[in-house]
Amino acid sequence: MSERSLSDPDAIPAAADPTDAATRALPEFMQAWRVHAWGPDPNEAMALDTIAVPTPAAGELLVRAQAIPLNLNDMERINGENMMVRPELPVTPGMEVMGVVVACGDGVEEWLGRRVVAMPKLATGGFAEYSICPVVSSFEMPEDIPLPAAAALYFPYHLAWLGLVDRAALEAGESVLIHAAAGGSGSAAIQLAKHIGATVYATAGSDEKVELCRELGADVAINYSREDFQSVVLEATHNKGVDVVFDNVGEAVMEKSMNCVAYNGRYLMMGFASDKRFADEKLIVPRRVLMGNMKLSGVLMAYANDVVAPMMKKAMGWNFCPDSLGQEIMARIVELVRAKKLKPVIGETTTFDAIPAAMARMRDRKTTGRVVVLVD
Repeated sequence: MSERSLSDPDAIPAAADPTDAATRALPEFMQAWRVHAWGPDPNEAMALDTIAVPTPAAGELLVRAQAIPLNLNDMERINGENMMVRPELPVTPGMEVMGVVVACGDGVEEWLGRRVVAMPKLATGGFAEYSICPVVSSFEMPEDIPLPAAAALYFPYHLAWLGLVDRAALEAGESVLIHAAAGGSGSAAIQLAKHIGATVYATAGSDEKVELCRELGADVAINYSREDFQSVVLEATHNKGVDVVFDNVGEAVMEKSMNCVAYNGRYLMMGFASDKRFADEKLIVPRRVLMGNMKLSGVLMAYANDVVAPMMKKAMGWNFCPDSLGQEIMARIVELVRAKKLKPVIGETTTFDAIPAAMARMRDRKTTGRVVVLVD
């Protein structure tokens, strides 16, 4: 494991030349971390297997990993707990990768050789040397943004943008409460909100993480293990509340967070990190929303093209984000990173063989910002 400065961009090394990776002959087999039986401990549940390199179908890319960002939701594919789609075992966890496209399915041949960040098919398969990624959830990453920063930009910044910009339409002069603000999407949300010109109230679980929030620009940083964030926010806003709540924690903070929403404010339901079981429970009382005179917005980062999106709407009633929006968001994020307005927080880098140990640290809430696996 290698730890890096959270504020020094010069600590980030340059990436390898993607052209070299794309032109190498493809092997028949690869290494992949797989789960054969669900278990709570990644060190015991995951096994390093040698399996065949997959072949991309139409509309899919085969990505050779240069880096693998870890996500808390990867734990679901390890412990077998609440997940929207349960894969068959054995399964390779990993819902986000960064690397070079080395093979393409029909219709997307122009992606060959491109350096990309991507979500693997069905949000699994990323903990491997190669993974299959639908082109609809893949985004080109320019070579002038080096590793590990390049690998840390997709999920957290897209989530922050979808929540604060696309749903909440946050404006300069408004205020926002951001939970788990020292994590990946939380730290991205602080930076984006400050760029917009908002006042930021941030919560985190330790003094070290609170200090990080301040370094990122939070106007008020709250250690929720010692302070009642509701009291702090209401006192600071003269009992008005904030215009936006960015909640990627869920049930553990929901009631007090709703108490913090100002009149006509927006509550962003981003995730359920405190207890994923509540994702499918009848949790919100309608009168609570009515009495709050607030707007409740769901935020799901799932992209679909104009063929799949209406099919999902008809079959499930769900609204997926248009893939064109994802491309627009990625372009804006890259622009702001180049202008040094946004900077991903890399808490640590680690190696491919240490993925289980890194996932255990993430499960135990011992990580800060993004954990990025660098692949040889």
